[in-house]
Amino acid sequence: MTELTPEEKRKIYEEEKARIEAEENLGKQRGAASTTKLEPNIAGLLCYVGLWVTGIIFLVIEQKDEFVRFHASQSIIVFGSLAIAGAILNRIPFLGWYFGVIIGVLTFILWIVLMVKAYQGQLYKVALAGNLADRMLAIIDKGVVKTERTDEYQESPAAETTSPQTTAAVPIQTSRTVEDYFRRARSGRIASSSVAIAWSFVFLIFFNFFYEYIAYYQYEVGKWVRYPILTDDFRAWLPIVTITLTLSIVGHIIVIIYDKYILRETTLIVLNLFVIGTVIALLSIFPFDFRVIPVATTAEISHLIATLALVGIVIGLSIGTLVSFIRLIASVARGTATY
Repeated sequence: MTELTPEEKRKIYEEEKARIEAEENLGKQRGAASTTKLEPNIAGLLCYVGLWVTGIIFLVIEQKDEFVRFHASQSIIVFGSLAIAGAILNRIPFLGWYFGVIIGVLTFILWIVLMVKAYQGQLYKVALAGNLADRMLAIIDKGVVKTERTDEYQESPAAETTSPQTTAAVPIQTSRTVEDYFRRARSGRIASSSVAIAWSFVFLIFFNFFYEYIAYYQYEVGKWVRYPILTDDFRAWLPIVTITLTLSIVGHIIVIIYDKYILRETTLIVLNLFVIGTVIALLSIFPFDFRVIPVATTAEISHLIATLALVGIVIGLSIGTLVSFIRLIASVARGTATY
């Protein structure tokens, strides 16, 4: 074996030294690009360690690294949804316990897999949840700034470096999507709250005076006969829904009069929490007796559909409320929610 010359040894030493310095500089650059100063794979793993709790923490404190922010968002979507579903299903007699065990096992498996994938530096997306996480980031990463030209507010990307004063002088590129209209334009926000008030009045009147019409109808001996589906347990839920609908009316009137971003978002979040609690109460009481339906199979299917529909409403509202809360916190943290 040929011995290396001093010149060759020096060359190898310099190349190795240059490589180490390059890796150190790269690490410093990656750390500088991160709010937490952690390596992305380590921060990504930590997003899942405490399930949706650490997901929220890292989504709020990490404002730069998109890899970490995605995993934080996905942690919230995946484990937040599973936690809500498990809590609701555990309250359902008999079958709820079995579903709770399944969700517990699924949660543990996903917890391990997602931590490993994040540590390996993979942008691993869970089916459906990954797309929802991308959507949630797109919503959160829009800062709200007040314009001086119109009564609208514009959502600008978080990466934009212009100050609110500079942005105010930029002409608004009004989006024509339905979501943009009901969120950005004052007229759209008024319309949205007005519809919510109208429906709250409708449900308030219906549930208090006409709930007996929620029934199974059957034509017998030349006339329609009504078999009520709601049991007497419905009366225990009635005060809860009445309070929620009344608060909804009052809350939306307030946000119409005082159209301020922080006040509006906070009010809507609180109202959503009341709605979630009301639906959970309905699911817990479950004042439905589908046995009045003569076909046993149809009665069982109706029971299952009603249960799944209520669970779906709770999960959907919970995710939407969580996204709104994080968006509000992020806007306040960035200083863009100044009105």
